[in-house]
Amino acid sequence: MRLFCFVICLQLLSSLTFGAKVDTLDVPSVRMNRTLRAAVVLPESYRKARKQAFPVLYLLHGGTGSFRDWLTKTPDKALLHRLADQYNLIIVTPDGDPTSYYFDSPLVQTSQFETFISKELIEKIDNTYRTVRDRKGRVIAGLSMGGHGALFISSRHPDLYAAAGSMSGVMNINTATWKVAPDFAKSRSENLARLLGPPQEGDSPYPGYTMVTLADRLKANNLPLILDIGVDDFLIETNRDLHRRLVENKTPHDYTERPGAHTWEYWGNALPYQVLFFSKILTATPLMNP
Repeated sequence: MRLFCFVICLQLLSSLTFGAKVDTLDVPSVRMNRTLRAAVVLPESYRKARKQAFPVLYLLHGGTGSFRDWLTKTPDKALLHRLADQYNLIIVTPDGDPTSYYFDSPLVQTSQFETFISKELIEKIDNTYRTVRDRKGRVIAGLSMGGHGALFISSRHPDLYAAAGSMSGVMNINTATWKVAPDFAKSRSENLARLLGPPQEGDSPYPGYTMVTLADRLKANNLPLILDIGVDDFLIETNRDLHRRLVENKTPHDYTERPGAHTWEYWGNALPYQVLFFSKILTATPLMNP
């Protein structure tokens, strides 16, 4: 009887584990003269298919976050492992500093995250792992600040990505459009001024750096896009604004509002939908020799 119970326990434990493994990678940035970190989730099939290359999802964290957030803060701590195994996908979660917004600051040399994500990180990942070294095997997404970063970077480098996604993204970095407490808006506004300089007058004080001013560029790039936002999220009006602009200029995109707020419960639920969207695009590029 004890042996039977032991075998059952082993079976239950094995059913709860995933074959995906996680590496922690140091990524030097010549542009910023410092080294950052990234977590790399490798599907179980990566170890078994030793002559095949794999597509990569670059998954960005939000404000005040770090490269470990997507692995430690979702309600399901095995979420990324499961998605990597399910879709035979490498998932990379890089560090983006607490409040960088993922652009290259013209004023702060140590905050050059457009270059870091679009060039230095991709080169490091492609030179370390068996990846599909082409835009057809590369997608980018993120939450909140990272949602802005994913759309912003992909809008400026459509040659690097097959698709881009935003979950609860900051689609307008004008904090006056956010439904937040005044002190929080003030701190974020001061941070943006530190990175970008004094704001211009109007609803979009930093044109070219915020997604609501880049709708025409998104249309010209013709990149598949997926955006979602919770109906109780403080950023919902910025998402609705971008959605309206994309509808008006006839830019194809997938846009969803669903119950939820600016929480890890929401993002843990949203990510599988985004990865499913990406998988339909990536499956057009089968696993191939590097």
